[in-house]
Amino acid sequence: MAPTLLIGSCESFSGKSAVVLGMARQLARQGVPVRFGKPLATSLDSPVDPASQAPLLDADVRFIGATLGLPEANLIPSLHVLDPATAERRLLQGDLDPGSGFEQLRQQLAAASDGLTLLEAAGSLHEGLLYGLSLAQLARGLEASVLLVHPWIDSCSIDPLLAAQAELGEHLAGVILNAVKPGLVAQLCAEVVPALERLGLPVLGVMPQSPLLRSVTVEELALRLGAQVLCCPERLDLLVETLSIGAMNVNSAMEFFRRRRNMAVVTGADRTDIQLAALEASTQCLILTGAGDPLPQLLNRAEELEVPLLKVEHDTLTTVEVIEQAFGHVRLHEVVKASFAFRLVEEHCNFERLFARLQLPALMK
Repeated sequence: MAPTLLIGSCESFSGKSAVVLGMARQLARQGVPVRFGKPLATSLDSPVDPASQAPLLDADVRFIGATLGLPEANLIPSLHVLDPATAERRLLQGDLDPGSGFEQLRQQLAAASDGLTLLEAAGSLHEGLLYGLSLAQLARGLEASVLLVHPWIDSCSIDPLLAAQAELGEHLAGVILNAVKPGLVAQLCAEVVPALERLGLPVLGVMPQSPLLRSVTVEELALRLGAQVLCCPERLDLLVETLSIGAMNVNSAMEFFRRRRNMAVVTGADRTDIQLAALEASTQCLILTGAGDPLPQLLNRAEELEVPLLKVEHDTLTTVEVIEQAFGHVRLHEVVKASFAFRLVEEHCNFERLFARLQLPALMK
């Protein structure tokens, strides 16, 4: 029976998919077959058709499978979908059982004779309890080891890890500290990691915070804002890493914009001076708020520079709140992000102890 590894977290949007990508590529390079799935789907390409007999494949599973070139047979269908409608139905019925599909999943994993099955758990330690598919339930039911990916801010970040350790027990095989401020990585490796190891938490990586992995496409921003795209609809795949608000005088704005990169600029529709200044900087999209239409010269310049212009009905404060919520809370579905994730995991993670625990012969020295 081939081993199963759950990639979990104590809180949502911890960077699990990046770790899955990086680890799976290392395995594939050494000839180890990889299977991947998400027992609880969170992102679907299309609404679920109750009458359909097609496998329920999460969009993340499809993307990672395509990126890694995994055979279709190595993509494991989800058992349930995490959405408000399904959750309400299960709640009203008092249904906490994972259903017959869970036993079928157990049998499928038991039949795997080689390689490693990677399963991405729900977004937090307890998410999925309503479905019988929380991280601890999966670990016990599938007899699987767990790798936790955990954002690290400061030493107060240890509490969720200690809670997970108490709940997972011997299933916990390692921890990756993620989204660490780059200037703190060396200190963490020298001081904090040994302290965590003494507490029985094997630390297999310390990954620095990445603006690229936190970035969001212009298309995603347009969808979240309900924005009208005024120009350059073919450039909505541009990635936005930072947010700037054009509310100052134009001289201050130009100096500020020069220090930013790959930004979305939010400004009033009547601030043509700010808008034109933003177009000359590292601007991925310009978002106009308030009444009024942009001047023709602004549209012409934006077309020349291939910078999408978005017009929203929200006020500036609401627009900024929506954009800030988007950063770091979007799926890893862009090729450039996947390529960066490969490098980040390779440079900052060491899975040797984990692979030895999982008894993967091809990786044991």
